[in-house]
Amino acid sequence: MLDKKVEDLKILFSEEEIEKRTRELAQEINSDFGEKEDLTLICILKGSSIFCCDLCKHLKMPVQMEFIRVSSYGNAQVSSGHVQALDLTLPNLEGRNALIVEDIIDTGCTMKFLTEILCRTHKLKNLKVVTLLNKKIARKADIEPDYYGFEVDDKFVVGYGLDYEGYFRNLPYVGYFE
Repeated sequence: MLDKKVEDLKILFSEEEIEKRTRELAQEINSDFGEKEDLTLICILKGSSIFCCDLCKHLKMPVQMEFIRVSSYGNAQVSSGHVQALDLTLPNLEGRNALIVEDIIDTGCTMKFLTEILCRTHKLKNLKVVTLLNKKIARKADIEPDYYGFEVDDKFVVGYGLDYEGYFRNLPYVGYFE
């Protein structure tokens, strides 16, 4: 039985704030990549799916979407630091521009693992990282996103794709429990 309730959540970033910042991120990405070259979005399931879909609506270049699954949480509220590659199946991305889309980067272990493996297994033209939330305070790996929506302190956040034991992903905002 779930021990957390929506009523107990404090809103950290509203639906309107997320929409506005997502549009701004898309403008930055459009500016950096241009409108002519293809861009492959690599969406990390499950958490970044909502952010990825909303972001791609505002991208001007031809976009392809790919989905991978990795985890360092399980059902815990704190990243274990141990990355599980659940499904890294991708098409040939040689010579392509790619953008990893993540919901939150905290320890950075998952993103470091992903960027290293993608650079090693694909001869990408360009690889960038965008995350909705950047939790620098928890960083253990030497990695920073190229683009991020909001910086967060050491709170366990849910909503807008982020979950607690599989719940709360559907909330249109990001919140936390006190």
